[in-house]
Amino acid sequence: MENKTESIATEQNPASRKKVIMQAIKFVLFSASAGLVQTGVFALLHDAIKAFGQSYWPSYLIALVCSVIWNFTLNRNFTFKSAANVPVAMLKILIYYCIFTPLSTWWGDALEAAHWNAYLILFGTMFINMLTEFCVYKFIVFRKTEDTLKKKN
Repeated sequence: MENKTESIATEQNPASRKKVIMQAIKFVLFSASAGLVQTGVFALLHDAIKAFGQSYWPSYLIALVCSVIWNFTLNRNFTFKSAANVPVAMLKILIYYCIFTPLSTWWGDALEAAHWNAYLILFGTMFINMLTEFCVYKFIVFRKTEDTLKKKN
């Protein structure tokens, strides 16, 4: 019943709707910055790793981990302003990535084997990641702890 009440409150309260829109905008901007981190790390590693006979996945995985840490930190502090227990929140994100990473690594390897451009695969995967990860942050990770982070003076 609580979820239905929260949903109705958001639909009827323009301030709540504005808050969610602002969170989405911040999340997209921070995800874009995480995308730059991921792209940079991927670019540094992809050609080097391929020279040693490795496929797409090692460079993708390392770049993904770097971007997740970056994105988590920014979104926890500035988008959702959550004082949630960091290890617990990170565990929830880890669970999400235990599902997302094998799937995205699998389709990335498969698409590269089908001669898709590695950067097209990367950017498509990053877009899917951004959409699903926002929902995970909003409705699972920081669901009951939004706006609990106290500002330091």
